[in-house]
Amino acid sequence: MTITKPKKDAAFFLLYIFSFLLLWEWLRPLKELTDTGHLSVFLGFVFVSLMMSYFNMPVIPGGLVKIIIILYSVHFMYYEGTFFSLGWFAELFSELTTNAILIVNADWTEISNVFRTLLFFILLWLMAYLIQYWLINRKQIFVFFFMTLIYITVLDTFTPYEADAAIVRTVIAGFAVLGMLSYHRIADKELVRKNLNSAKKWMVPLAAMIILSVGIGYAAPKADPIWPDPVPFITSYNQDSGEGSGGVKKVGYGTDDTALGGPFIGDDRIVFTAEADGRHYWRIETKDVYTGKGWIAEKSESAAPVEFLPEQAIPMQPFDAGVKTEERSSRVIPKIRYPHLVYPLGVKQVEASEGYSSLQFMLDPETEKITSLPDGQSGSFGPYSLTFDYPVYSVDKLKAAGKEDMAGEENAYFLAKYTQIPEGLPERVVNLAEEITKDKQTWLEKAQAIEKYFRSNEFVYDQTDVAVPADGQDYVDQFLFDTQRGYCDNFSTSMVVMMRSVGIPARWVKGYTEGDYIDTLKNGRRLYEVTNNNAHSWVEGYFPGVGWVPFEPTQGFSNNVQFEYSKKNDTQTDTQQPEEDVTTPEAPKKPELPEEQAQVDKSEVTFSNGLKNAGAFLKDNFGKILLTLLVLAVFLASMYRLRGKWLPALYILLYKYKKQNKYLEKAYIALLKQLRRYGLKREDGQTLRDYAYYVDSFFSTSDMRRLTSKYEEYLYRGELNEDMWQDVKKHWENMIRKSGA
Repeated sequence: MTITKPKKDAAFFLLYIFSFLLLWEWLRPLKELTDTGHLSVFLGFVFVSLMMSYFNMPVIPGGLVKIIIILYSVHFMYYEGTFFSLGWFAELFSELTTNAILIVNADWTEISNVFRTLLFFILLWLMAYLIQYWLINRKQIFVFFFMTLIYITVLDTFTPYEADAAIVRTVIAGFAVLGMLSYHRIADKELVRKNLNSAKKWMVPLAAMIILSVGIGYAAPKADPIWPDPVPFITSYNQDSGEGSGGVKKVGYGTDDTALGGPFIGDDRIVFTAEADGRHYWRIETKDVYTGKGWIAEKSESAAPVEFLPEQAIPMQPFDAGVKTEERSSRVIPKIRYPHLVYPLGVKQVEASEGYSSLQFMLDPETEKITSLPDGQSGSFGPYSLTFDYPVYSVDKLKAAGKEDMAGEENAYFLAKYTQIPEGLPERVVNLAEEITKDKQTWLEKAQAIEKYFRSNEFVYDQTDVAVPADGQDYVDQFLFDTQRGYCDNFSTSMVVMMRSVGIPARWVKGYTEGDYIDTLKNGRRLYEVTNNNAHSWVEGYFPGVGWVPFEPTQGFSNNVQFEYSKKNDTQTDTQQPEEDVTTPEAPKKPELPEEQAQVDKSEVTFSNGLKNAGAFLKDNFGKILLTLLVLAVFLASMYRLRGKWLPALYILLYKYKKQNKYLEKAYIALLKQLRRYGLKREDGQTLRDYAYYVDSFFSTSDMRRLTSKYEEYLYRGELNEDMWQDVKKHWENMIRKSGA
């Protein structure tokens, strides 16, 4: 009795390819509608899973290969160092246990990105299995095809995703799979021999039908939509979003500010809680290059990252020596495990509240972003305490500061950097800034005039009805003259550009406001809760002899900055809006930073450095490594699938020159396994002699009976004949060759 299995020829391979294309359509929208990255990794995993199914890889080895791919991919996406280090496995296990508790408690919004990625891999694993089940067992895939069409059309209707091409691709792939599966079902039912001629008779009309139907559908006139767009936020989505903006975003800290604009929705997820002596903004980073669409950080080879230890002073100088300051401290308890720190302006030192075997920090001098390096690798840590100088700005010193104090070659680069505006900035932006400040004499008065201008009733704070600049349109120009409606990014960017237009050095700062007041603790400190809704951006202007001074132009916000007036002007202290993140650039006379970094880079070569270098190599060459692994996996799967062809030659090579009778038993058992692979299965309860007659009748030989007779003699009578294996070796070779034909 033979076992009939689907013949997986080239036509059947096409079934898997088209099914993979259908599954790909489920992943394509994720790049546009979500923050999901590394889609090529997920696609590679799906492709490998389908190829394992095509080549009938056993469940256990296939599962192990998939688990290794998943773990390697997660390490590549979220962890530093080498894949073979044990440290990141401990972190991953901690992630799994923590998120398992969150799931039990139904805290779905607190699930980490690492755990979400693992769940997504499991979902793709299940979908790949379902496709294999539908193709092999059911030979029906209409349900999956129909669900794919529904999924794409819903996204096309209710989201900014444009699915015109996706629908065409889905119809082509779906009809192709349905047609080929129908061919296989009919051929099996009618006992039609599957060969190239019969396949052509079916596939050629199928291809013609698909091409004709798709062509007619594409060329036919289409009716206009009969109902308006059902999503309110999409009314502000601009089709000219090729700059990377547009769509409805979720509020919170993000690293990509190259294309600002568009609405966002609120998110009350807690980022961290803080114990502070008073209210202040929390900084993360600054950016200094305005492109006309958004912000980027200037990349300078001479400003390399600076590493420092917790007990060391943070190498930032936001104020000059003459500024009056008051030492304060705050304690941060992170709820979302970001690798960067949040800190107030004037931070001097950071100290971890929990013990770490090794803890370092890395400061980017261009953006003033501080990253934690627990145990030598980038990662989150906390809680931590911050010591900082709270400034009290002298109004007299601020009014005395001006362009004449920035004269000299040593300050030329600094002044050019922080007064940069794009060449294509519309002239009316500069004219407006000059008009607002024409009656003001000092930099402080000009900055305050620009800040006050945004407090007028003409400007409206709005998070939903916010436009995206069209291609060729400047972001600031659109806000100032067209919409006058937006949120903190619109107000802060516009103020920075206007300050720079009149020659005042300024930069754009990102972070969080002070958060929501919760309670006063027993030690007198106040407890604040900072959520993603508190994400904010604001302005810092530079005044020679003073340093960086925050400004708050956004409607509805006030910055807790203290100004001190002279005694003769007994004016009350002014306050301005605090923002999440304030970053401080290098003072203009600090060229020694690159030299300090050069000393840091001269560290000895250690085993840990070797692991870091190996990790960096793997990260830089991940694409090549993944492609190599995919090719290797396909090759190994092919070899495994075709093992029935090459194993007989290997067996002959192994036993050809063996003379002892003990090899008779081993060779006979190997032959039984090979015959089972060939399709000649020995039934339960069937004797070896009956099975030998069945095999000989199939191949029209008598070799199997003679070999079985000697095998039974060897088992039951012992080695009476010393040449027993030599006598039947030729019969065994004949049978093993026939089983591989």
